[in-house]
Amino acid sequence: MATGLRLATERTGDGAGQPILDADDGEELVHVQPGVSIVLGNRPPESPGTLYISTKQVVWLSDTDRAKGYAVDFLSVSLHAVSRDPEAYSSPCIYTQIDTGAEDEESEGSDSECNDTQDLSKINEMRLVPSDANQLDTLFAVFCECAELNPGPIEEEEVEHNWIFSADQFEDGGINLTCSVLVASINFIIFSPFFSFFFFVISSCG
Repeated sequence: MATGLRLATERTGDGAGQPILDADDGEELVHVQPGVSIVLGNRPPESPGTLYISTKQVVWLSDTDRAKGYAVDFLSVSLHAVSRDPEAYSSPCIYTQIDTGAEDEESEGSDSECNDTQDLSKINEMRLVPSDANQLDTLFAVFCECAELNPGPIEEEEVEHNWIFSADQFEDGGINLTCSVLVASINFIIFSPFFSFFFFVISSCG
């Protein structure tokens, strides 16, 4: 069940500390990325902190304020992408859309005014801006890996569709599809765990 964005104020260890993980539920820390700013909705970016990605959630903790931190479960991340387009955002970043679990309530996105008193659970956009843009591809790969560990619930209508093809269908010429993945020139790479597929560029279809 999607729970949206939430505060993460509990830490373990000295100094800036680390997030508390649910080891009893098998949660493990997968990746730590220092020097990451976070942008919630249309708010200004926070001062750089440290990003922690576990098998269950994404946690950002401020390096200077132990009382400031945010977390979101992968089950609530409906889409994540690498954004390098300056027209979309001024800095290269990981862009995410967050399922707030409250479709009937107004969510805080890019088109609404923001202030510090608004409910975090209504924020449906989050950007993670690393100080080293070369880390974007690594972060994206880790996001994909952990998102696959947390598949969203399957709707009954989706079960009725048969997207599984046998080897015979390919051999008989029933399906003939050639795809080319463009890596060097892609400015916006998208992965959505709820649909469980990548959006690729199809170069030719027989």
